[in-house]
Amino acid sequence: MTMGKIIFYEDRNFQGRSYETSSDCPDMSSYLSRCHSCKVESGCFMVYDRNNFMGNQYFVRRGEYSDHQNMGMSDCIKSCRMIPMHRGQFRMKIYEKENFGGQSHELMDDCDNMMDRYRMNDCQSCNVMDGHWLMYEQPQYRGKMMYLRPGEHRNFRDMGMSGMKFMSMKRIMDSCY
Repeated sequence: MTMGKIIFYEDRNFQGRSYETSSDCPDMSSYLSRCHSCKVESGCFMVYDRNNFMGNQYFVRRGEYSDHQNMGMSDCIKSCRMIPMHRGQFRMKIYEKENFGGQSHELMDDCDNMMDRYRMNDCQSCNVMDGHWLMYEQPQYRGKMMYLRPGEHRNFRDMGMSGMKFMSMKRIMDSCY
């Protein structure tokens, strides 16, 4: 299995001190005083503008990201999570309300518009049975995003996503790597 590798830089355009990792990092400040750019050499990662995988998040794959502000970060990158490659089926059950309440639907593939497909105008909790997913604030996989790994997610506010609505979701597939 190939490991992901990401290099973070203090300044924009890959300048200043750097820190390289292949795993989750809940607090970048132990390695860099700030982080304004990164290069992904392999794999996929989520980067966050708050410690402990909270706040605005952005999906990065192989490539160069010269300025944290282009990623929708309100502050510099403060933590990152490595996304393991998943082969096999994808399954997630989405719920209209927190704690698995309200209307629910099971997904096994991407959904570009929850309202059109399920007549659901909000998703506040979910249970990811298989695979790794990205949820987006707007239809057609646009706007702010949130990474979901397997497990029960009873309430998105606990993940630093209070007041956000999610309108589309996409599987993180092999083609992302």
